[in-house]
Parts: sequence; structure tokens; C-alpha cells
Amino acid sequence: MQQPIPQDQIATPADTREFFLKKAARDFAPLRREFVQRPRGAASRPGPLAEFVTNGDLRGLNAYLFIVAVTSNSFEDTGWSTTINGKVWARALGTTENATPASARTAVTKTLRRLEKRKLITFERVAGTHDIRVTLLREDGSGEPYTRPGKGNSDAYLKIPVSFWQSGLDSALGMPGLAMLLVASCERRRFSLATERMQDWYGWSPDTAERGFKELSDSGVLLISKTYKKAPASPSGTAEVNLYSLVKPYFHRATAKAEKSTEVPTEKKP
Repeated sequence: MQQPIPQDQIATPADTREFFLKKAARDFAPLRREFVQRPRGAASRPGPLAEFVTNGDLRGLNAYLFIVAVTSNSFEDTGWSTTINGKVWARALGTTENATPASARTAVTKTLRRLEKRKLITFERVAGTHDIRVTLLREDGSGEPYTRPGKGNSDAYLKIPVSFWQSGLDSALGMPGLAMLLVASCERRRFSLATERMQDWYGWSPDTAERGFKELSDSGVLLISKTYKKAPASPSGTAEVNLYSLVKPYFHRATAKAEKSTEVPTEKKP
């Protein structure tokens, strides 16, 4: 009679993600900023991220970020695709927890279909196997083929450090926190943000933004300081402004000039 396998010898979802992140051999995952917010001058500023937030699709967002992380390094020769056994995808994407194997595989398919519908990936089952091949598309949801940002182009992108997954923050953050982590990663160090403009700029409510900043602060990922600015219509003549900074190893928008500046940043403009 076969002995039961010790639980500590069975790979967990975190172990599985760690394995594929190490295989990708990179320090961070690049993600075009158009996923978060479209460029100035666009008819509508919110990027594809807004649909995840308004639909509460945290599983889908985490799945997409993981797919980007394990695919966008040196996979150009395979069409920017990653092929993994369906059961392994289920474990990596966290659908196996408190679910039967059949339910876990169904959840993977549903998740990938949502990402495909949003024109962020395509996927297919590899004939004669239990493998699923996932192929990245451009992050703006246009359905155009994927190219790595910063490689032969000047497309603006944010960086998600591998420690986001290794530390377990991917599992700890709710949707508000994860959405605002991506927003903060697009900003320069010590930035301010008018949360009343969140709907126009990003596609979700000020309340979601404020809850997200609190999540990040409580998780030790975001520092919040205060400064003041002139407010002629205020009885006191001044107004308090929050300034936000991500802590290392999380990245802000890369600008050498901004890093050298000692000026208090102005409020972000649309």
C-alpha cells in the first residue's frame, strides 16, 4: 500500500510561481503604462486595468501579471508564449485552493477566457497533451502582437519586482491595493494624486483609490508624508497635500532628473 505523500513535499501555489519566476531569470516584469492609463490626448484615459477593478476581477489581474512576469523575458523565439500543463497552471494561478481538480481546471479556463476577451492574451490547448499555451498580446488591449517594452522601442513601461510574488504580496493585496500599486509604479518618487479625478484618469472611484493607498501603507509598501500648498479660497489660506513614495524594491517611474530634484512635486495633471 502506497504511503501518503507528506504535505510538505507537495508544491504549493507559491512554490509553483517561484519555480517559473526563477526559470524566467529576471528581476522585474515590464508592463506598458498604457495598461494602467492611456497617454494624454486619448479620447478616454483609463486603460484595460479599469475593467479588472470595476468588475472586481482580482484573480484575473493576478493571473495576467504572473503571465507577463514568466513570459516577457526571452520568449520572442516562441512567439511570446508560455506552455504549461493545465494542472500546473491551476496551481500557479491559485485556483486549486479549496477546489476539486475539475473545478480548479475550469477556473483556469474561465480566467484565461476573460483575459482573452479583453485582448490581452490568446490561449489554446496543445493537441495530444494536457498543456495550455498562453500567448501575450500588447498590454493596451488592442489585440496587437506583443513586443517587449524597451526592447527596440521607446514605449513607456512600469516595473513589477519579482519580490512582489516572492514576498507573498500578490496574495495579500486586495483589488484596491494592487490597482494603486500599479498606479504608484507609473508615478515619480514623492507624488501627489487628486483622488477626486480617479474616475476620469483611471476609471475607478476615489474611495477605491484611498482604500488602495491604505492597503499599501498597512503592508509597508507605501510611505505617506504631508506637505502644504497655497489655497486662496481656504479660510486658512493653505491646504494639506499627501505625498506618496513606494519603498524598495518597488520601482517608481524612471527619470534621472526627477531623482535629482528637490522640489515638492505638483499635483498630477490629466
